[in-house]
Amino acid sequence: MPPETLSTAGVLLITVPTIAFGGLMLLSHIMRNVPGYLDNPVRQNLWRAGHAHAGVLVLFALVALLYIDQTHLDEGLRRVARLLIVSAPILMPLGFFLSVVRPSDTKPNKLIWLTVLGGVFLAAGTLLLGIGLF
Repeated sequence: MPPETLSTAGVLLITVPTIAFGGLMLLSHIMRNVPGYLDNPVRQNLWRAGHAHAGVLVLFALVALLYIDQTHLDEGLRRVARLLIVSAPILMPLGFFLSVVRPSDTKPNKLIWLTVLGGVFLAAGTLLLGIGLF
């Protein structure tokens, strides 16, 4: 496995404890009945979605890295596919979390578009990966 893939996988693995910490924070908000979380369904749902997307997309990106190096793409396109796929578990959760930072937020701000950008990057990266595997 190329060093670039290994270092990317290392960065992704380092994010796993931060995801676990985020889950602990969500649980503490529930257990302590923190104002602005349980009484704010928009914030609660977006933070829950951000946490879930982070966990699933990190696992997906780790698996995708194994396939990227098996493609028939040149190294430049492999690098693009790697970057696009690894961007999704960063951008999408950030969009969910940062769009309702204040406990009083009852609708997402413009940072919710980070989730869309992450989805576009994920779709483009997986499409590139799929084509490269043919």
